Amino acid sequence: MWRSNLGGLILNKTISKHEYQGMAVFTPIICGVGGNLVAIQTSRISTYLHMWGTPGVLPLWMKQFWPNPCSTFCTSEINSISARVLLSLVVPGHLIFFHIIYLVEGHLVPNSKIFVVFYLLASLIQVTILLYLAEVMVRLTWHQALDPDNHCIPYLTGLGDLLGTGLLTLCFLMNWLLRSEAGLDGFSEPASGPP
Repeated sequence: MWRSNLGGLILNKTISKHEYQGMAVFTPIICGVGGNLVAIQTSRISTYLHMWGTPGVLPLWMKQFWPNPCSTFCTSEINSISARVLLSLVVPGHLIFFHIIYLVEGHLVPNSKIFVVFYLLASLIQVTILLYLAEVMVRLTWHQALDPDNHCIPYLTGLGDLLGTGLLTLCFLMNWLLRSEAGLDGFSEPASGPP
């Protein structure tokens, strides 16, 4: 609960400042996408454990509580493949949402390629961290004979809110700083379409 509250506090402190104009539009998107993807992966790993294990006992190939991040994303194991598929949905999904936001709220959207790159990077960082933590938390809760669906998803979605809001704040700040240094703060780029 406190993770979501910290995310709300960050949003509350930044939303009224000029350099963060449009942040309220992007916050539900970055937090929602990250939270949904990590909930899918958590449920997927939990189902896998229900099929192959007994609560309290991890399968032999999952004995390590803190797996190497490479084993989470780069192996041929089914949960690793699932993590890669979910990670591959981040950029196209956010680009679609960005385009829709631009069409609906064009005047609020930072219209620069730099912002789009920062935004996509932030969303990739958020989802990568969340998918790795899902793997770790599911193993730990399963070892304690707790149901990972009930115990991990609320924590991970709350952490997704905090990470998403914090990283989005950094995106807006970096965009503002780079535009200020370039002398473009008072000017907007031609609004011919989304970057």
